[in-house]
Amino acid sequence: MKENNKLFKIFIFICLTIIAISIIVPVGWVFLASVKTNAEFYASPWALPKGFYFQNFIDAWQSANMGDYFFNSVVVTVLSIVILLLIALPCSYILARMQFKGKKFADVFMKAGLFINRSYIVIPIFIMLRDGNRALQDTFLTNIFGNGFLMNNRFILALIYAATAVPFTVYLLSNFFSSISKSYEEAAYIDGASYTRTMIDIIIPMAKPAVITVVLFNFLAFWNEYILALTIMTDSAKKTLPVGLINLQQAARGAANYGRLYAGLVLVMLPTLIMYILVQKQLTEGMMVGGDKG
Repeated sequence: MKENNKLFKIFIFICLTIIAISIIVPVGWVFLASVKTNAEFYASPWALPKGFYFQNFIDAWQSANMGDYFFNSVVVTVLSIVILLLIALPCSYILARMQFKGKKFADVFMKAGLFINRSYIVIPIFIMLRDGNRALQDTFLTNIFGNGFLMNNRFILALIYAATAVPFTVYLLSNFFSSISKSYEEAAYIDGASYTRTMIDIIIPMAKPAVITVVLFNFLAFWNEYILALTIMTDSAKKTLPVGLINLQQAARGAANYGRLYAGLVLVMLPTLIMYILVQKQLTEGMMVGGDKG
């Protein structure tokens, strides 16, 4: 038994090492390529850079408008997460901690949304927004926001992102909320706290690992989303970072400026890597507890 256990640990270690190498090598290669000149890149793509050519980042940020795209992505992602939490936290709390008529149907209906992929409903969303612009034409809303305000609107894009992420977020948070003892709520009710106050002051702080988990998962999804942003944000000034990166890739192929292209890739990857490093411990705790109940 001890020998089998030792072999199993060696096997797991080898598998994890292979996975780590398969992740670290491409990411490291992108970072190295981003600080190379074109001459160095063509001479040997795998060689270490002779120096740090940070002009690639300046060119990507200014000449390729990656700074504007970065700002648009930050605005859309932050708005999406705020809207999502405002909807998902109360919904998860109610489904996990309260009994009411129709709860089972609401729970099943919410879980059914897990099977709807955002990419499958891009065309219906686009048609609804287009028809909505036509229906709202020459109304008081268009007098305030202008004609066609449902398209090329960062808030509308953020609202769509949040709406499509509600099922997964509610599913994960409701599982976590269900694992918390009800004695905390009972003590709060005895002290005269309302349901809203109990949720904000007691339940949500205790569910911090789960909240961080859903924030990270959805941050990655919103930050890297491409199809919806490409379809809805047709104005070049409103495009998000993934869409801008594709434009940069096409321009880099024509101009043979691969250093600027990889600098743009670093700009896309860096926020997600930093955020994952900062919340790694809470992410692990949230995934372990959030998966206890189905």
